[in-house]
Amino acid sequence: MNDLLPLFRKLPDSPNLSRRDQVCELVSAAISARAVSPHVPLPSCRQMAEQLGVSRNTIFAAYSRLIDLGLIVARDRSGYYVNRDMFTLPETPESGSADEGQTRSPITFRPSPLVPVDNPLDWRSYPYPFIYNQIDPDLFPVDDWRECSRLALGRKNVTLWTGDSVESDSPYLIEQVRQRLLSSRGIVARSDEILITLGAQNALSVLGTLFAQFDRPIALEDPGFFGAVNAFRMAGNRLVGVPIDRNGIIPSAIPNGVKLVFTTPSHQFPTMVTMPATRRAELLDAAENKDLLVIEDDYEAEMNFQTRSSPPLRSMDRNQRVIYIGSLSKTVSPGLRIGFMVAHRDIIREARIVRGTMFRHPPTLIQEVVALFIRLGYFDAHLRNIERRYKRRWQTMRNAISTHLGMLNQYDNKGGTSFWLTGPDDFDATLLQTRLRERGVLIDRGQTYYLAQDKKNGLRLGFAFVPVEKLEEGIKVIAEEVRKLM
Repeated sequence: MNDLLPLFRKLPDSPNLSRRDQVCELVSAAISARAVSPHVPLPSCRQMAEQLGVSRNTIFAAYSRLIDLGLIVARDRSGYYVNRDMFTLPETPESGSADEGQTRSPITFRPSPLVPVDNPLDWRSYPYPFIYNQIDPDLFPVDDWRECSRLALGRKNVTLWTGDSVESDSPYLIEQVRQRLLSSRGIVARSDEILITLGAQNALSVLGTLFAQFDRPIALEDPGFFGAVNAFRMAGNRLVGVPIDRNGIIPSAIPNGVKLVFTTPSHQFPTMVTMPATRRAELLDAAENKDLLVIEDDYEAEMNFQTRSSPPLRSMDRNQRVIYIGSLSKTVSPGLRIGFMVAHRDIIREARIVRGTMFRHPPTLIQEVVALFIRLGYFDAHLRNIERRYKRRWQTMRNAISTHLGMLNQYDNKGGTSFWLTGPDDFDATLLQTRLRERGVLIDRGQTYYLAQDKKNGLRLGFAFVPVEKLEEGIKVIAEEVRKLM
């Protein structure tokens, strides 16, 4: 049977059209929806005639008409194919209108409380994509990764990743996380206190689901990481915002009665300020006094360009109240989706069960490759490389902002891959985002990071993807539009 035959089950209900034109409509609709490939032959005249209950001559006439229209082509001794030129045309916008061939949805959803990432899918085509979580692909160590993949795919290692690991993780990756990644941050953990996750976002989703059973709200930095807001809200948790200052979250502002507080002390998301040691100790005291747990997202801890990295809360914790989250998204690649969680073994045991109901475990093959990547020293070498490269971009970016965007308030930071700027209270960074997109510049609007999304005067500029020689050019364009708005 032809692979595409199931697409053409019956003729459309168009009594005013001839049989030939009904066949043309059926095939052209599949082409417009890009449901067929130019590399796969269409059903033969005989197959299509038997499927639709019409004569072969009718199908032949329909195919001939489609050839005349340029939708399909005939190849000698091969059959009929969709014209490749059809796939160079832009897709038809899906407006949802029944007049444009779109069917009405069988269900109507209420407006979602979740915060979407609103960057265009073709963001790479923009000259100045100053947006969150994008890394420079030229810095990825392709040869080293290929070598680790080759070793993991070796015949003697096949049994390590081909079976179903149920809810367990690669013991080799757990060991590398313990000995290399956590030890470098001053954290001591046992194997049963570590869980491998699909990045930090997945860890937050697991925790949000796990702690939803307790009827106490979760406190978050405000402004803060919208991914945490989404993860906790989706699990049904109540949320309360806690204000920040230039030292991070304010412990005294954490209300009584919360079960968890989420914080990013290494580089506060999105302001990028670093929490000093005294504030960290104050937060741990508040956790003890108010009987709550702290979720520490060690965001971009490695990216310090002026001072040494501050010790994480987890390394200072003496009462097992800190749940530590780490990720390789910013240091290796966000596409790998590998992160880890460190907590008391009872929390990890329950979190493992929650993770197992979601997707069982992260791909074991990727875990094995990452374990080799770390063990063979490639990760350390790669980290030194990106630290050196990003430090140069950070310095260039900081100088450009000071030179051209002095009219905006800049939060002081010691590193990271982005900058947070604010204007006067009546400044609209959302409008700025729209105007800059028309000039090939992408920015993150600050409104997204507030729990109530009620403040529009902030913006975030990520620079990890933009080449160093284009940074100042892009900042100049931003400055021009900021002056127009102010």
